[in-house]
Amino acid sequence: MIPGVLTVAGSDSGGGAGIQADLKTMLALGVHGMSVITAVTAQNSLGVQGAWELPVEAVRAQYRSVVDDIGVQAVKTGMLASAELVETVAELLAGTDAPAVVDPVGVSKHGDPLLAASALDSVRTKLLPVATVATPNLDEVAQLTGVRVESEEGLRRAAAAVLAYGPRWVLIKGGHLPGDAVDLLTDGSEEHWLRAPRHDNRHTHGTGCTLASAIAAQLAKGRAVPEAVAAAKEYVTGAVAAGFALGEGIGPVDHGWRFRGDA
Repeated sequence: MIPGVLTVAGSDSGGGAGIQADLKTMLALGVHGMSVITAVTAQNSLGVQGAWELPVEAVRAQYRSVVDDIGVQAVKTGMLASAELVETVAELLAGTDAPAVVDPVGVSKHGDPLLAASALDSVRTKLLPVATVATPNLDEVAQLTGVRVESEEGLRRAAAAVLAYGPRWVLIKGGHLPGDAVDLLTDGSEEHWLRAPRHDNRHTHGTGCTLASAIAAQLAKGRAVPEAVAAAKEYVTGAVAAGFALGEGIGPVDHGWRFRGDA
């Protein structure tokens, strides 16, 4: 049986991030992707021109429809937009017997806000406590905890600050730091440092969505968290290296890089 993974996130009309990136990643990694759309964005390579969140009733109905009939082996969350949606999704995750990968999306690649400031406390107190793995980048760490990381040495402090809110594991993404792309995965007792060469490619739209979805896909296959994260990091590194121009701005990573004849 093909494992099923559910993404709970916003739609990116440009196809580089959000639900679209999640489903492409899941297909590439051999799992069956399913979706709960939380918001619709008008979005392209230049930024987000508009965003409209769905009613809580629509989000809950989509989730229950999938989980109650088909079932899930992992769930991934992305853009949740408002405190009400964050709290609803947290409640749904708490009642689902499957690992949850929480990508606490706060802003887009272009700096456009995707989470209301009033929702931050709900992310801290409701969503992070039900996460198997939380995957914040450094901007999201600062937004959630006030901890600002300027160098690799600060990743431990960032991880401790996020773990204080209750996720089982946290993956602090250090992609915004200079040098190699280094991430820290920890549960507070064991540490796993993941390094990859930095590719000189500006087309990185959807990186965070893709990584979180790849982790969820590997967890759905039954892999332990450290093994799942390492495999996901390898996949997303290849996707970043193969990122391509699209439109006039920042293009997406290539979710199908392993399928290319020259990959």
